[in-house]
Amino acid sequence: MDVQEIFWLFVNPLQAIRGVRDFLELGGDVLLLIMITTFVLWGLIFERYAYFRKEFVDLTASHIAAWQARKEHKSWAAHRIREMMISDARLKANANLSYIKVLVALAPFLGLLGTVTGMVEVFDVMAVTGSGNARAMAAGISKATLPTMAGLVVALSGLFFTTSLERRAERSVRRLQDDLDLAD
Repeated sequence: MDVQEIFWLFVNPLQAIRGVRDFLELGGDVLLLIMITTFVLWGLIFERYAYFRKEFVDLTASHIAAWQARKEHKSWAAHRIREMMISDARLKANANLSYIKVLVALAPFLGLLGTVTGMVEVFDVMAVTGSGNARAMAAGISKATLPTMAGLVVALSGLFFTTSLERRAERSVRRLQDDLDLAD
């Protein structure tokens, strides 16, 4: 695909939709399942980034304000309240990360399922027509390789963002801990 073809995909969205449809047909039914998994995965990833951008900032500010409003910070009860605030922030920062991890781990297995179903199709063609029908075998091989590639691409890109989100959650909670310590 050259630059001009890519340009026309942006100019003509109908052609882009046809390209996606053709790609899904080449990859078989499992590729549709990988696409749905990808949409859910990226929806959860975008939700987490939006959460850290606005809601977590508000949550931290309210916890710090509540901590600073307390008259004493040294008692056993005060330390338990501080731990509760940090635990609450940690739970909310890590929300949906386990779902993201499951979807990232699931993507290569869905790709592998596509490989198996594509190879079954190749063997069916070979059983019916013999090994001479290269066109029919190529369709099965396409159905075997495209889902594998798609599953790996989804998993690798999702893994990068999962790691990024985990680090961001840990850093944000650690920053809250430090801010609550400074408020003493």
